[in-house]
Amino acid sequence: MLARALGGDIPRSGDSDRTDALAVLADFRADWFACLTSRPAELFELTDAVLCADGPVKTLVGLALAPEHRRGHGALYDGLNHGRLNIARLRMTLAALPLPRAIDGRLVLAVDVSPWLRPDAATAPRRSFCHTYGRGKDKHVMIPGWPYSIVAALESGRTSWTALLDALRLEPGADVIAVTAVQLRQVVERLVKAGQWQDGDLPILIVADAGYDLHRLAFLLADLPIELLGRLRSDRVMRRPTPPRVYDPYGGRPPRHGTEFVFGRPDTWGEPDQETATATSRYGTAIAMAWDQLHPRLTRRAAWIGHEMELPLIEGTVIRLTVECLPGGADPKPVWLWWSGTGGDAADVDRLWQAFLRRFDLEHTFRLFKQTLGWTAPKIRDPEAADRWTWLILAVHTQLRLARSLATDLRRPWEKPAPPERLTPARVRRGFRNLRAKT
Repeated sequence: MLARALGGDIPRSGDSDRTDALAVLADFRADWFACLTSRPAELFELTDAVLCADGPVKTLVGLALAPEHRRGHGALYDGLNHGRLNIARLRMTLAALPLPRAIDGRLVLAVDVSPWLRPDAATAPRRSFCHTYGRGKDKHVMIPGWPYSIVAALESGRTSWTALLDALRLEPGADVIAVTAVQLRQVVERLVKAGQWQDGDLPILIVADAGYDLHRLAFLLADLPIELLGRLRSDRVMRRPTPPRVYDPYGGRPPRHGTEFVFGRPDTWGEPDQETATATSRYGTAIAMAWDQLHPRLTRRAAWIGHEMELPLIEGTVIRLTVECLPGGADPKPVWLWWSGTGGDAADVDRLWQAFLRRFDLEHTFRLFKQTLGWTAPKIRDPEAADRWTWLILAVHTQLRLARSLATDLRRPWEKPAPPERLTPARVRRGFRNLRAKT
């Protein structure tokens, strides 16, 4: 079945694109059922109930009233609490599906953490304090819950679609960067094994937001065919390369770091290596300035406290992005980005900051999970059951993505018509009940 999803050597003479897309969707549904090793019928019908329920999912027991769920509410809870699924096989299935690519043909992945908040579940085990934003300006609140690290492939252009590849619950006290590095390594290895990346292809670009130690990630994943791109705080200080050594009659240890590059002090920047100005429809003129071969000065504390060898010099490119205006009239502030590559030209700088903007498509996926698919609606006590429900939601979203070209726009009277390629996941879900019988 995966051979058909990958466009293998299965003959299909005269089939249309719609028939091909329907075959890929049907194959994934069969593979999803095969991944369910215990209580498969209950979990499969629960998946269809989430796909075909009218309106947003508000409660878990309400899914038992959907026509697609032919069992009672007791079987629903039994499947979620005592069911089993082969996560390794499901991860490989997701990696083998057709994935979106950037304009230049490379894979662009995004990684981020989304919390499943459980502040009132005092008896729920293995909760962590999840970082959330309060209602006040620059207000941060730590709330107990289960944080999940999500990896997805991004599309090019403005869209609310992503191709989900992995989900991992972060244990309390875990080293987030180390766990994320292992997760990304496994995702890349599965993509290589599935034939999504081959020797000679462009490196896979991984995009992350602020909060990730990009330099440590680059060090841990240096042996993979990837590039890292992420946002930095505006108070960071970088160092330039070491200047050429000049003979010193008094001797002494040669310096390892060059002069400082302080984000908040323009007098330390110097002339940028690359500078571009791009006209956009939403932000006015976007100006990007890039400085090559900058690195942070690492110290033996925090994540590097147990590093026995000499601390590495992790060079990259710093990009400063400014725009004329923001939607809604907010005051635009500069965005600082760091790219693990060096020696980029003006085209690379434009490609990188536009790829970073696509990272926010993952936020649309998180909002769909919580507001429409009801990811955080169930009051689950067992974290293993929460993992099963999370993977079920990923399977739901994947089916919606595969049905994107098959769905009919069942719009509300107050909604504007949308072409098939511009349908949102929520609007594709409205018509999935009509597709279910054909799969």
